[in-house]
Amino acid sequence: MFVYVNGEIVPKEQAKISPFDHGFLYGIGVFETFRIYNGHPFLLDDHLDRLNSSLRELMIMKELKRAETMEMLQRLSTANGWGHSYIRLNVSAGNGEIGLQTEAYHEPAVIIFQKPLEPPSELAEKKGVWLTVRRNTPELTKRLKSHHYLNNIAGKREAGNDPLTEGIFLTETGMVAEGVVSNVFWVKGNTLYTPAIETGILNGITRQYVIHTGKKLGMKIKEGLFAPSELKAADEAFFTNSIQEITAISEIDNRTFPGRRGKWTNGLFSRYEKDRERLWSRSGETTEKR
Repeated sequence: MFVYVNGEIVPKEQAKISPFDHGFLYGIGVFETFRIYNGHPFLLDDHLDRLNSSLRELMIMKELKRAETMEMLQRLSTANGWGHSYIRLNVSAGNGEIGLQTEAYHEPAVIIFQKPLEPPSELAEKKGVWLTVRRNTPELTKRLKSHHYLNNIAGKREAGNDPLTEGIFLTETGMVAEGVVSNVFWVKGNTLYTPAIETGILNGITRQYVIHTGKKLGMKIKEGLFAPSELKAADEAFFTNSIQEITAISEIDNRTFPGRRGKWTNGLFSRYEKDRERLWSRSGETTEKR
């Protein structure tokens, strides 16, 4: 397997960063994970918008545009020979002195990891479990997809390694937050519910796509603070994640849901299937270069 490291394509055994990188020392860095479908990076513009916003927040002086990113992805995909793949695009602060830095970072490290994926198949299904570990609050004004992942790791350890089970965080006040590596949605009637970003969740790219698409399908959208009892009373529910796509929920603890038989879940997934090899952004952009 090959890895992209600061302009070079190297075997994974040769991929390295300096121990003085502040992404390693202090967690100053962000990343995006997304899928490539037949060579197309789904919603790449949306991922880059979020990444660049996070870089500005962390005072990392780097902005990635579509053309530059596509060149990196194509080089890596050619080296690995994969048409369907998982991508982790990582930007770390870069080297600095030992000690906390207040100045901007001007020489970040850009690393892209790639793993092969099977061609996408039918709508997947998972069970959910409520976690006793609570979702922590963001370090800044909003949650970044940053190197700070201890809270997620604690949630994953509690939920266990079963790939068909996703742990669900509650906030400190007991409201529904998000999955360990996903956002959570549920449907009652024709209304689509999901926790608001004010709960401290990550504003997932697939989350934003589903909200946008749900509106186009005629659904009412309700973001807010919701108790677990409101999710338990839903007609159907699902998780979203840029790698796992839309994943139907069959059960949360002992409450069963329609899972992949859910009408709205299937409708949203069908739209996702049509879009994943063509869209650069959830708003339907397909030609604009950034």
